[in-house]
Amino acid sequence: MDAAIVVSALLLVLLVFALWYGLRWVAMRRRGGVSVALRWDPDRERSGWHLGIARYHGEQFLWYRVWSLRSGPDRVLGREGLEIADRRDPIGTESYAVPSGSTVLRCQPAHGEPIEVAMGPDALTGFLSWLESAPPGRRIRRAS
Repeated sequence: MDAAIVVSALLLVLLVFALWYGLRWVAMRRRGGVSVALRWDPDRERSGWHLGIARYHGEQFLWYRVWSLRSGPDRVLGREGLEIADRRDPIGTESYAVPSGSTVLRCQPAHGEPIEVAMGPDALTGFLSWLESAPPGRRIRRAS
């Protein structure tokens, strides 16, 4: 009987955990979040893609990993100094790891290592608009 109580308690904890994740995902999407895959250290051979939700917060692009216990963003990209170094379609099996119809952007933040961001057409349009809507006098360098 004690084992049944322990198993029931574990199942209840797992159910609450799954419900919390589901509600978190829905709430983030409703607040203007978009599905974005991110890959840091893209020059490293075994660097993998991580799915998440991204939101714009003023001068920052906040990215939250799907499977994370953090309440805050996992990565923050500032608009100031962020440059798009390259643009490409997903290669090989990458198309299974990134949102459907994605374009991959290689971005170089002002400080730090390059990252790759993969997003669908609508999210890409929003991201480029956000990046280009910088204050007057700021020059945006972009790969063709």
